[in-house]
Amino acid sequence: MQRIKRIKQIRLHREGTNTLFFTLTGYAILNGLLFFLLKDSCLLPFYIVCGITTILSLIIINFFRCPIRLFNGDTKNTVVAAADGKVVVVEEVEENEYFHDRRLMVSIFMSVTNVHANWFPVDGYVKMAKHHNGNFHKAWLPKASTENERSTIVIETPDGQEVLVRQVAGAVARRIVTYATEGEDCYIDEHLGFIKFGSRVDVYLPLNTEINVKVGQPTVGNQTVIGHLKPNQE
Repeated sequence: MQRIKRIKQIRLHREGTNTLFFTLTGYAILNGLLFFLLKDSCLLPFYIVCGITTILSLIIINFFRCPIRLFNGDTKNTVVAAADGKVVVVEEVEENEYFHDRRLMVSIFMSVTNVHANWFPVDGYVKMAKHHNGNFHKAWLPKASTENERSTIVIETPDGQEVLVRQVAGAVARRIVTYATEGEDCYIDEHLGFIKFGSRVDVYLPLNTEINVKVGQPTVGNQTVIGHLKPNQE
């Protein structure tokens, strides 16, 4: 039976619904009160506050934007960027939570100006989805991957290879949302989760993976190909 990709056609991410509602309502009330109190005198403070709250509102709306993206290439053995941002790490590391062996790690740092939705980097099956409480070191520090609050998702591809994705909170980010559920199929084009404010996403790949990105390179979630898995010979 053909697998159907579950794509949600949204422009603003649902994780921002409450934040946007209460923030924009609060700004509207504040501006309304200022205008009412100052309408018969000097409206300069009202214009200043109105300008500041308008700019802040646009920043918050920009943060929760969620562009609709479809990957147009061949998804077989393809690894796409799980997030918008910049590649900060491409190196061989010891992964001690799940694999307990050497893996290639590609880390993408998201600034507050990036889209903060996260995508599944490969097609497959979710073998593990686990949340860990932790610290809030700056997200670009190496120790953030193992000491910060994080969620770990392990995906087994149709070819039987395992890919680990780790959502990592940063110094500002205080909420990680993970949609991946153990036992479910997952696909490129689907949202893996969302992280509020600056943070990073680490992807751990087999050592023989062909890496297609380098440190400092910008990425577009669900669009930039970060690597290709070698076909399983077993």
